[in-house]
Amino acid sequence: MTYDVYAGGIHALDAKLIIKTSEKDYDITLSSATHGFLKTLAPWSGIFSTSGQISKDNKPNPLEHLSISTWKSSTEEKKYTYDGKGKFLDYTVTESKKDKEPVDKTPEKIEEGLTKDSTDLLSATLELLMTLPATQTCAGNSIIFDGDRSFKLLFTETTRSPLKKSKYNIFEGDSLSCQVEVSPDKGKWRKKPRGWLSIQEQGRKKGALPTIWLGLMPEPNPNQSPYIPVKIRVKTDYGTLFMHLTSYKNDEEDPQKKP
Repeated sequence: MTYDVYAGGIHALDAKLIIKTSEKDYDITLSSATHGFLKTLAPWSGIFSTSGQISKDNKPNPLEHLSISTWKSSTEEKKYTYDGKGKFLDYTVTESKKDKEPVDKTPEKIEEGLTKDSTDLLSATLELLMTLPATQTCAGNSIIFDGDRSFKLLFTETTRSPLKKSKYNIFEGDSLSCQVEVSPDKGKWRKKPRGWLSIQEQGRKKGALPTIWLGLMPEPNPNQSPYIPVKIRVKTDYGTLFMHLTSYKNDEEDPQKKP
């Protein structure tokens, strides 16, 4: 799946999502980078990937999650390891700059309780996608450890929404929209929201939490097809951010292109 991300009407980011699943294993990779003139002004890119195992009760449990973010010539790589059965094992951080040796930034000690029952964002989202065909309900409550703190990732407020194809988005059909909320859990959280939490609260004041639309792409057997993200909306004080699906393919068919 490929996506165009618009911020305040400006094409700001390009993104690509690859999901591979079998009865026992899964691999997910999300890559993104700034687009056009913004790429010159703010050269950022990120790759986020997870490999893991699917349990007998159909729950995705990570083995390894990587978060690699590059800003100009500086790259930060975070690596999270798990046992594939729901237990966190280890966390490392490395920072590197062009023409310099990587520097280990791994904390000496992780606060007790931060990683208990935790998973990663990609696995938590995949679990929602896997359960939707049967439940038709946005229901998710996962603990995410981000290296410094832990938070709850909540999927709620299921709404059926018909979407029409446009010059921005190739999807057309019924979808399920879900509200996505981050709730601080353990660790050192600032009293004044920052980062994503700040953006989320800006949207709440405007009457809408971040929202993701999930839809079924046409397949030979739609009942066995996974739901995929087809649209995302985030309201902020500086305008509304939209992510639109621009192409999609599986292993057996050609891509559906943006009209």
